[in-house]
Amino acid sequence: MNHLIILPIIWPLLVALLTLLPPFDRSLLLRRYLSVGGSIVLLLFSIVLLIQSTNNPAQLYQLGNWASPFGISLLLDQVSSLMLCLTAVLAVASSLYASSGEDEGGFFFHSLLHFQLMGINGAFLTADLFNLFVFFEVLLIASYSLLIHGGGKAKTKAAVHYVVLNLVGSALFLFALALIYGASGTLNMLDLGAKVATLSETQLQLLQAAVALLLVVFGLKAAVMPLHFWLGSAYSSVTPAVAALFAIMTKVGIYSLLRVFAMVLQDAGFVASWVFPVLWWTGLATIVMGVLGVLASEDLRKMASYLVVVSVGSLVAILSLGTPESVQALLYYLVHSTLATAALFLLADLIAHQRGKAGDRLVNGRKIAQPVLLGSAFIVVALSIVGMPPFSGFIGKLLLLQAVPQGSAMLWYWSALLGSSLLLLIALSRAGSILFWQVAGTDTEARMAGGRRGTALVLLVLASPLLSLFAGPLTDWCQAAAAQLQALAHLTPGAF
Repeated sequence: MNHLIILPIIWPLLVALLTLLPPFDRSLLLRRYLSVGGSIVLLLFSIVLLIQSTNNPAQLYQLGNWASPFGISLLLDQVSSLMLCLTAVLAVASSLYASSGEDEGGFFFHSLLHFQLMGINGAFLTADLFNLFVFFEVLLIASYSLLIHGGGKAKTKAAVHYVVLNLVGSALFLFALALIYGASGTLNMLDLGAKVATLSETQLQLLQAAVALLLVVFGLKAAVMPLHFWLGSAYSSVTPAVAALFAIMTKVGIYSLLRVFAMVLQDAGFVASWVFPVLWWTGLATIVMGVLGVLASEDLRKMASYLVVVSVGSLVAILSLGTPESVQALLYYLVHSTLATAALFLLADLIAHQRGKAGDRLVNGRKIAQPVLLGSAFIVVALSIVGMPPFSGFIGKLLLLQAVPQGSAMLWYWSALLGSSLLLLIALSRAGSILFWQVAGTDTEARMAGGRRGTALVLLVLASPLLSLFAGPLTDWCQAAAAQLQALAHLTPGAF
């Protein structure tokens, strides 16, 4: 058994606990070293697992060597290893950026950061629906505290909405699990997928009721319309390092939709008859609502928040097609959009601290102290988000467009995606011209993007040209990952 599979869960837990113990509890500097170093080690672990999973069969890890489906199962395949690497990159950037002063607002910042990483990685690795619920709760509990880190009226208001909605979502998740277990007698994903074809009509009705609840739960996590209204205020009010890490949070919901409906319930007839149509239309509606939010945004942080919503809508709609080509496009675009929006959150903070009282609001302000660095970063991120060549956004959106079959679906999706790109180009061009050109005076007390902040920003900004530079092998890799995901739908736990 490959024990490396459990390290992305155990390692963040260990780092989080060490930050609470001597000598780290007495020194913020030591906690910073431990947090950043722990994130880098997590990235190395994730890269090793990514290499192991590439062009190799999926690996099932049984905790305590208890046989599946009775024991706790972890599943490592190319999709989960990709999500682990993406999370680790964000962890390095977030911990590094926070270590420049953002972590001074609370003693437990770095502990909470790594507890959340534990929950996120567990959600990506688990092969059991109940443990998916458990890891959801771990990451949510940590996110509740990170959301309100540093205090403030806006954070408190956003946190109340966020907590209440997620508590309701957690309750619905438990109801769904009870229905699934009552219908099939199992919560193991592979075992459930094998049993779907043998269920009676009554059991299938129970399963459909559970699926309806899961759509609400995962839609809430992913911020799919009409369950997206919490995201704008939540993401725009948190500290920048937390917002950058939160860029992966909505993708946990999308990953759950992908794993459950493209792998576990792929052969269930009702998925194609009504689940995928629901995801299709809600995805398109989410794109529209996200674009409207971007156009109405009065500051760069709020604009970045609604750009997350736009990416969610694009991914959910393409997920509903349920083809290997759509999953391939989804995986590439998911990586691109997550890193691009995370970079924009950090960039918005650096811009805000160099424009005086204007902050990142789209009004006239003081001249930015580092126009070359921040201006170049804004151009790269903006063009990548819009989907202009030669950046990764262009390749990602091209893959999305190519994955849609000819017919009415092509008309709807192409119109939504290309129309949103045009409107985003207008919105981001307007924002850039105001922030960098409509200036008055110089702020002598501007906070410069130092070594740690600058490194974290550059790490995320460079992701777009790198994803574009290596687009050939990356798209081939995503194609193999999509094929492996669909092949898993026909395996049982005993096949490993």
